[in-house]
Amino acid sequence: MLDKSKTYLIVGLGLLGGKYAQVLSQKGYNVTGITHSQSTLDYALQHDYIRAGKNADFEDLVREADCIIFGLYPTVLLDWVKQYGPLIRPGTMVTDVSGVKRGVVEPVQAALPEGVEFIASHPMAGRETSGIAHSAEVNFAPANFIITPTEKNSQAGIDWCRDLAAELGFKRISVLTPAEHDHMIGYVSQLCHAIAVSLMCASDNSELANYTGDSFRDLTRIAHINDKMWAELFLWNKDNLISEIDMFESALQDMREKLVRDDREGLEEMFRLSTKRREAFDKK
Repeated sequence: MLDKSKTYLIVGLGLLGGKYAQVLSQKGYNVTGITHSQSTLDYALQHDYIRAGKNADFEDLVREADCIIFGLYPTVLLDWVKQYGPLIRPGTMVTDVSGVKRGVVEPVQAALPEGVEFIASHPMAGRETSGIAHSAEVNFAPANFIITPTEKNSQAGIDWCRDLAAELGFKRISVLTPAEHDHMIGYVSQLCHAIAVSLMCASDNSELANYTGDSFRDLTRIAHINDKMWAELFLWNKDNLISEIDMFESALQDMREKLVRDDREGLEEMFRLSTKRREAFDKK
């Protein structure tokens, strides 16, 4: 169980940071926030997502926090920790929402003061929209939550992160190493975004908007994309993503060859395999 007497500081009040703040505040936790944008800060205060917040001179909020959640891009997270990490009090529990872990987790753990525990995690609940104004649209209940500890983490820290995920409403909570996480995310998330973006960029199909059915809309929903965030995530995990793109190209080439050969039986076999594997998701 999380302690409601403690102060939870959200650093980065974007889509997910804003949702964390909203849920925790609604459940009676003492939540503060830091963001670079005055309009974001105003929104968070006006909607009671946070009790207090700042976009400058926020050192006091860092020192007062018992728990800190970073809603920052990887490069921004590393820069922030180098500059302000020494202000965090020993005993503080810290986590993040970053979509990549290698190159992030260990440097953050190394930069934080002795006695501060960083337990990396990833709420897989992002949307094609961004910003705190859209955070209310996020639904944690059907989403997965992944904790990525290292040997530097204690069982108490992992349990705290698990309790946080449960309090936020996540029903499926898993534990992976940072490397396992990045390998998995390259396929189930980043490759999907790469396919959707490539489909939209393959030709100027804007004139088809009045004629397409649900299949095209569903497949390309995530092509409405946060360019800065996803470019960073792709590049940080490029070895895994390139490998997954190669595997996808091989499967697509296999289908192309079946079409060239008029191999109806081969196509039907691919469709049966696809249907069987997709059924596993429908059971969740």
